[in-house]
This record gives sequence, structure tokens and C-alpha cells, in this order.
Amino acid sequence: MLRIVKLNYSDEKLEAGKRKIEFLLLDWRRNFDLEIALPYVMEKKTRSRLINILFVIAIVLMIIPQTRTPIQVFLHKGLSLFGPSIIDESERESISFENWQLQGLDGEIVNLKDFEGEVTLLNFWATWCPPCIAEMPSLQELHNDYSGKVNIVLISNEEPQVVDRFLLKNNYEFNVYRPMGSYPNSFQISSIPRTFILSNTGEIVVDKKGSANWNSEKVRALLDILLTE
Repeated sequence: MLRIVKLNYSDEKLEAGKRKIEFLLLDWRRNFDLEIALPYVMEKKTRSRLINILFVIAIVLMIIPQTRTPIQVFLHKGLSLFGPSIIDESERESISFENWQLQGLDGEIVNLKDFEGEVTLLNFWATWCPPCIAEMPSLQELHNDYSGKVNIVLISNEEPQVVDRFLLKNNYEFNVYRPMGSYPNSFQISSIPRTFILSNTGEIVVDKKGSANWNSEKVRALLDILLTE
């Protein structure tokens, strides 16, 4: 025989039971969220600590002379990925090929006037200059293909022995010269590297301050055009 038993609970007991269930659910959710959030929080702290350590290491490496230059060169190589801007024809200025003597590493004396009537790239640089060093590979690549067609002339105020050691160490084959007098008015150099590309009529087609990719398609196309004029 089926017996139906009716259980009577007061409103107070029902309310108390409801609160207990809510408390258990809240406690379970809190623990569940903590299990998820704790690894994220720990990972974030670890990541932040790692970034701080790397930042300190970078500062230390920048202070040490032996590592400062290679790091600066590496950073400037990123900036040297792009070719220089070409001056619009309507805004180009012309230089006067003054009587400015330059001495090569072998003692040969040349004159700025010797480059008159020829397409010429003049690069002012130094062996201690990170952006100068960063753009050297692209200059060498350009030199490999355009030597004999374009005058690629590098100018440094350093002692010939210093420059020669740098070139030998890096297997560079540039024509490097040392100025024998004050710079002409056409080339007021306040920072290096500074590079000019001159047309055969003496127009300044490129005037670049800072490093660049001198073997870019833009530069090669420009030189090809200038060589046909």
C-alpha cells in the first residue's frame, strides 16, 4: 500500500537551507575561480620579473664598451633596411666642384674636381660610428656592382692605420680618403653618417643623414637612370 507522507517545513528552515546552498555554491565558485586565476597571476608576475631582468641586462650591456657598439650596430641595422629618399628634381641644389684635396690610404692624392662630370656617391663616416658600421655591408654590395661606373668615395677624418684595420677586418674594398683641408661649403657635415649622391652635372640627388640601405632597388634604379643622362 502506497503511503504519501507530507513533510512540513517552516519558512525559517527553508530560508536557512537556501542560504546554506548559496553559501556552498559561492564557496565552490570562489575556489574554482582561484584555481583558474592563480596560474595567470603567477605567470604575469613571472613575465614582469623576466622583463625587468632583461631590461637591467640590456642597460649593463650598453654601459660596457665592448658590448655597447655591437648592440648599437644591431639596432641601427634595423633602420638600415630602407633606401634613402630621393630629392625632387625641382628642389635639387647643385654643388661647385671645389679644389678640395683628399688623400687615400695608399697616399694617393685626389681632388674633388676629379669627380666632376661623373655620377658620384660621397659617404662621410668613421669606424667608431654604429650607424656608419650598420650600413657598410650595403655599401660594399653596391660597390661590387657599380665600381668603375659610379665613384663610391668614403671620407673619414681618422688615421689611415685605423681605417685600414677596419677594412681588412671586415673584407671591405672601398676607396677611403682623408680630407686634407676644411670641408667645402657644399658639404657642411654636422653628423655622420652623411651620404650624398651627385649627378654628372653636380646636382645633389640624395642627401641622407643617418644610415640607409644603399643596395636597395630604389638606389640601384636611381644610379641606372643617372648613368644614362
